[in-house]
Amino acid sequence: MVLNWKTGGVLLGFVFFLAVLLVKPIGVSTQFVILDAIVADAVNPELITQTEDGAYTSTNEYLAKSKGKYAKNASNPLNYSFVFVIAMMLGAFLSAMARGGISKEERKLPAIWYANYGDTPMKRYAVAFLGGFIVLYGARLAGGCTSGHMMSGMMQTSLSGYIFAAGAFAAAVPVAMMMYRKEA
Repeated sequence: MVLNWKTGGVLLGFVFFLAVLLVKPIGVSTQFVILDAIVADAVNPELITQTEDGAYTSTNEYLAKSKGKYAKNASNPLNYSFVFVIAMMLGAFLSAMARGGISKEERKLPAIWYANYGDTPMKRYAVAFLGGFIVLYGARLAGGCTSGHMMSGMMQTSLSGYIFAAGAFAAAVPVAMMMYRKEA
């Protein structure tokens, strides 16, 4: 069963509304930092320490900022945000399995990719990885990702959410036009 985009949009909006109402706004890019810190702390146990007053700090300035909030989340990863990210991945997997897996047709490269770059799945993976890296890097520079800034921000009528959305589309449209000059 493939969900209609309108129904999916309404359901996504409802989930965001419930998250804001019941817990807190949704945002996930920080959890990449937390995962990195968990791995780094396993390699270097002196990276994150707990002070005598119970607060957390780190030798890494980024983890120590916000009064050790990131260091605390890395030391105790079973918090709402980290579990939310794990649940998103698990939910996507279970959803795909419930509908019989991902079909061969869905695994094919899009026709527009073929028209512009040919039969090059490895190139597509490299471009997707590079694009993801740039987006994640930008999200950390901005202090949040599209789900935090744009979706949760706009839902809370935050001016920065609207500005971010305008900037995201102002950048995405010309990049897509440059990458996909030939139509499918």
